Amino acid sequence: MKALCSLLLSLTAAPALAGQAVDYEIDGQPYQGYHAAAQGEPKGSVLIIHDWDGLTDYEMRRADMLAAAGYDAFAADLYGAGNRPVDTAAKKAETAKLYEDRQAMRERTLAALAQSQRLGDSDTVVMGYCFGGAVVLELARAGSAEHIKGYATFHGGLATPEGQSYSADMPPLLVAHGGADTSIDMDQVASLSQELEAANATYEIQVYSGAPHAFTVLGSERYDARADQHSWDAFNDLLEEVL
Repeated sequence: MKALCSLLLSLTAAPALAGQAVDYEIDGQPYQGYHAAAQGEPKGSVLIIHDWDGLTDYEMRRADMLAAAGYDAFAADLYGAGNRPVDTAAKKAETAKLYEDRQAMRERTLAALAQSQRLGDSDTVVMGYCFGGAVVLELARAGSAEHIKGYATFHGGLATPEGQSYSADMPPLLVAHGGADTSIDMDQVASLSQELEAANATYEIQVYSGAPHAFTVLGSERYDARADQHSWDAFNDLLEEVL
């Protein structure tokens, strides 16, 4: 209970964001991420990939939490500066652009990673929420990023595009999934585990009973405090193990 209260306070009680906006460019186009510097001696870096609504205060708060725990945290922008869709149709349109152009998805993620590593430690764990989780797995399968020590996805898309696969030398992967997720069902979880086993990859899948899709989004109807706390604890365990 104490740990849960601490997590809730971290997300809700902070009067102001502790980090700062970071402007950068990809192919001459403006993007704006968010950097929160580690408090004390940095333990390593974390790159955060946003949900389908783009980079918002939610990812920034998570970055601040990681900074307070001693990690340099950078929240990426995969849509472009000022592009923060609000209605469902606009969110679907933005994610569709990148789902249909995987090369652009990888290039934007790698550019954000490079920006993160310029600002903080090069050893990095990459994590993402929902759409961001699918992006994390895209990066993991590509195997083209350097100095990656681990991956984590929270209620993220799990499907593997045709022609892609995982490798045995992929850094450790944590998958945090809600047992009551109707958007990404347990059949997809099982399929992913079979792929990872076939590849001899190092991974852990945690399923939280009763937790719906987007269970970490504080303030939403889907928020599940127990699943949020357990998944955050598991993520911190991964960070301590690999960084």
